[in-house]
Amino acid sequence: MAEKNNTENIRLKSWLRFFSITATVILLAVLSSFLKIRIDLTEDKRYTLSEPTKKILHGLKNDMFVQVYLEGEMPIPFKRLKRSVNDILDEFRISSGRKIDYEFVNPAKGKDLAEREEFFQSLAEKGLNPVNIRAGDEEGGSSQKIIFPGMIINYNGAEVPVNFLRNNQSVTAEMNLLHSIEGLEYEMIQTIYTLTADTVYKVAFIEGHNEKSEVEVADLTLNLARYFTIDRGVIGGKPGVLDDYTAVVIAGPESEFSEADKFVLDQYIMKGGRVLWLIEEVAVNTDSLVYGETVALYRPLNLQDMLFRYGARVNPAVVQDIDCMLIGLTVMSGGVRQQVVPAPWVYYPLLTPSPDHPITRNINKVKGEFVNYIDTVGLDKNITKKILLRTSAYSRTLNPPLLISLKEAEIAPEEKDFNMSGLPVAVLLEGKFPSAFRNRITSSLVPDKNFNVRTESVPGKMIVIADGDIIRNEVRRSGTEEIPYPLGLDRYTGQMFGNRDFLINCLNYLADDIGLMELRARELKLRLLDKSRIKSERLKWQIVNVAGPAVIVLLAGLIYSVVRKRLYTRR
Repeated sequence: MAEKNNTENIRLKSWLRFFSITATVILLAVLSSFLKIRIDLTEDKRYTLSEPTKKILHGLKNDMFVQVYLEGEMPIPFKRLKRSVNDILDEFRISSGRKIDYEFVNPAKGKDLAEREEFFQSLAEKGLNPVNIRAGDEEGGSSQKIIFPGMIINYNGAEVPVNFLRNNQSVTAEMNLLHSIEGLEYEMIQTIYTLTADTVYKVAFIEGHNEKSEVEVADLTLNLARYFTIDRGVIGGKPGVLDDYTAVVIAGPESEFSEADKFVLDQYIMKGGRVLWLIEEVAVNTDSLVYGETVALYRPLNLQDMLFRYGARVNPAVVQDIDCMLIGLTVMSGGVRQQVVPAPWVYYPLLTPSPDHPITRNINKVKGEFVNYIDTVGLDKNITKKILLRTSAYSRTLNPPLLISLKEAEIAPEEKDFNMSGLPVAVLLEGKFPSAFRNRITSSLVPDKNFNVRTESVPGKMIVIADGDIIRNEVRRSGTEEIPYPLGLDRYTGQMFGNRDFLINCLNYLADDIGLMELRARELKLRLLDKSRIKSERLKWQIVNVAGPAVIVLLAGLIYSVVRKRLYTRR
């Protein structure tokens, strides 16, 4: 009888212990649901949002809906990209107080080919860039699939596309996907910030000095319109006319600036205005090359003294570079046209972006046309200077006047003749700038006698680029209609260079006061599997992955059974 009671007591205690543990687990789970504790244990903190991002998300006033078009069958690297997008959207939703909702959509979900193509066309019209993927199999076959690595953000009736796939042709596909993952937070939060900001920044393109025409900068203007209100106009020597603009763009002027216009720009900079200078001191008439040759002439813009005070000097010399674009050259033999062959054109260098600055990180090379080069000058400790674009290790300069002939493309360039390396073509200047009109009489430039002339700027920034053509897109003319090509597109090879990304990043950096652009400096480590080991040890790791979990469960059950048996046998 006593033994029976002892057995029942042990059984009762076991059940009580079971129910108490279960109740404790449930209670802890309920309590933890009210606590917002998230710990990022990754080495590179890939799941930790930046403070500017959190601030923007906390300030969301209305609900936001995001449609991501990374769903369906796709290669494994894109599945990794999809998982990263999903993780960041989860963080966005939590940080925003669940005001952000999202769904993943399969763009190929149509019933038939016509319906799918119609949906693809609608996504392309909204601004999403498709990617045509060719996947191979072990039997030598292949298949093609169209993927839209992007999303549409819906907020207050507005739809804005976000493309997050990098296409830097100088790196591998794996690195491009890694860079895409690195830039996810920036691409997404930049768009959200633009959609939700109470004020929209304004950018002005300066006119009046034979700058690039509106159609020649149409592609950049269209893309900048996602972030800014874009205006164009003349300065007219009116102080304060630029005060409402966050940044101004001086896009390839060809005539001199008057002292009155220079004064307006100078005082705008003194008040903290930001300027993107795209200027060159050598004039080259590219259209004359259709006749086989043209002339490069020195063309001063009357801006040297200003830029020198700010810390930069554009040198009036044409740069040649072995790392350059190809042009189509018609080969003639005996007076009979033969064929068009590709030939290196050293006057169109491919400029290398700085890998360690948010503006230029992970972008394609930038194509230039008859570029000059920059010297950073002065020892002012209040001004910091950062080179953004450089030539290659094999470049040289030629001084005007200079005769340029297409016959030069028939001669293969030799490295020994190109003995200059890494010539700066674009530089970022930040800090407090001295006025170019300090210690000068300005009464003749200022109609208002009570105007307060500033001699030192508040902290500001500007970017100087020694090529006015970096911003110019090609234009196709059909009758009276002018159709701009995408900025950075090489019509001969079909390659897309980084001109557009570079200039958009420049203006976003100039207008950035909360540190969003620093997100582009984020770096994640690429942890790829060894493909040779995958092939040689495939069977072993398949067995480990398939049978391993089952073996662990069986061993755990066996150990638990032995321990339990020994525990109750002793009692």
